[in-house]
Amino acid sequence: MSLLEIDDLVVRYPGRRRGRAFTAVDHVTLDVRPHETVGLVGESGSGKTTIGRAVLGLAPVTSGRIRYDGQEIQSLTRAQRRPLAARIQVVFQDPYTSLNPAMTVEDILSEPLRAAGWTRATARGRVVELLDQVGLPAGAADRFAREFSGGQRQRVAIARALALEPELVVCDEPVSALDLSTQDRVLQLLVDIQERTGVAYLFVSHDIGVVRHVSHRVAVLRQGRVVEFGSCAQVTSRPTHAFTEELLLASPVADPVRQRERRAMRQARREVASADPLHL
Repeated sequence: MSLLEIDDLVVRYPGRRRGRAFTAVDHVTLDVRPHETVGLVGESGSGKTTIGRAVLGLAPVTSGRIRYDGQEIQSLTRAQRRPLAARIQVVFQDPYTSLNPAMTVEDILSEPLRAAGWTRATARGRVVELLDQVGLPAGAADRFAREFSGGQRQRVAIARALALEPELVVCDEPVSALDLSTQDRVLQLLVDIQERTGVAYLFVSHDIGVVRHVSHRVAVLRQGRVVEFGSCAQVTSRPTHAFTEELLLASPVADPVRQRERRAMRQARREVASADPLHL
């Protein structure tokens, strides 16, 4: 049974000054099972972030259905969605703008708990647990978010998302603003947390190499449509669509010789695509 079901989802934005409407998500169907990570990968403008925002109620749904644990949620009002806050959370892309620099870490992590009715004392105890869960010392609670590095800030953001023990976390490019070594640590942290808590992730990224590190299944998006959806091993090792192969070639590797070879192969594919637009 799926925890999240997205069925024939369309998100369309009206054009400016009676211009042509823009379709950001075009009849997308996919699902996320309990304790699973589904990666959404594609180029900028492919619709992957819009899908996550639609699940969170932050993007208007033109048609289609979004079901969470069997309940349709695409048409819920903000007040009706409030009980879902404890079950669906989000980690945003930029840890420098997603955290209030004027608040201490304890205030940031306590805020959702206090809103849910926790006492100050019990919230303080939960903050200590959360900091330990994401690998930060208890003393970090008294410091301001602006005092931390990007990787540390993203750990605080992950702790905030986990505060109410959600069943699903939408991760919107959670490591793209971090350097490579920090990316690896944050990705491993997400994997470790999932193993301990059983939380499910809808993981959005433009980098198929990042998605491969954390996902059980992967959906590849192009121009608002899913062009390939399957197990992580199949999609990232034996892709069936030419666009998925293009994304794999675009993903950087540490070996400079292989990187040059991949760059040459990608250039050759682009030349074929420019001669035949239907190739991809």
